[in-house]
Amino acid sequence: MPVIYAGGLIFGVGLAISGMARPEVVLDFLQFDDFGLLFVMGGAAVVTGLAFAVATRYLDRAPVTASEYTRRVKAFDRNVVVGGAIFGVGWGVSGICPGAAYASVGIGNYPILWALLGMFLGAYAQGYWRARYSDTTDDAAESSPR
Repeated sequence: MPVIYAGGLIFGVGLAISGMARPEVVLDFLQFDDFGLLFVMGGAAVVTGLAFAVATRYLDRAPVTASEYTRRVKAFDRNVVVGGAIFGVGWGVSGICPGAAYASVGIGNYPILWALLGMFLGAYAQGYWRARYSDTTDDAAESSPR
């Protein structure tokens, strides 16, 4: 658990230093006025890609947690498209993504708490809908003959 907190702290500090924890910087990026965040995200993608390529090639397990490297495969379906659209609209309206929103609170941007409240309500609504929907499909699958 301390590894997770340390990783989150490093991530948050990186977001704060890069400016991604400031909604006005993110909105300038989304409106094509400032491309600085493109270099931040691109740099992070290159470092992450190299780390995964090297680690999965030369190590059998994760160095800190000793967990086996596995790949989670998820189907590209309607839920992915709808969820991505909702995420993108929320990011555009609030000017910040969920990870950066927490870092934004850390640098004193307390009005972002409204966006965080919206994220929690949206996550709760999705979880409620999914639990209700999966219960009906599970019941139908259990009652059908095999």
